[in-house]
Amino acid sequence: MKKTAVRNLLAALIGLWFIGAPWILGYSGHSGALWSSMAAGFAELAFSLLALGKTGWDSWQHWIAFLAGVWFMMLPFVFSFGLGMTLFILVLGVVTILLNFYNMNEEL
Repeated sequence: MKKTAVRNLLAALIGLWFIGAPWILGYSGHSGALWSSMAAGFAELAFSLLALGKTGWDSWQHWIAFLAGVWFMMLPFVFSFGLGMTLFILVLGVVTILLNFYNMNEEL
């Protein structure tokens, strides 16, 4: 399996995690955070899978997945999560951004 496919699948798994994160981390009672996490997670999941086999800076699927990672990084600050949850979500956001960046920067 190519490195780009592995990175896309890892990013898709992070998206899947963010779909379930409101219940896993206990913020499902906050509707804004719930829907935001689920929408960005779904975008990450769907566009990471659509980006399988694609590389380059003109891959719009990677750009959307990249922007979902940016939103993951903003999420804990917009909704004022605690320190531990904020750091965890920030790390996943940075990983998402890096995975998509490396795939866009990769040559076929």
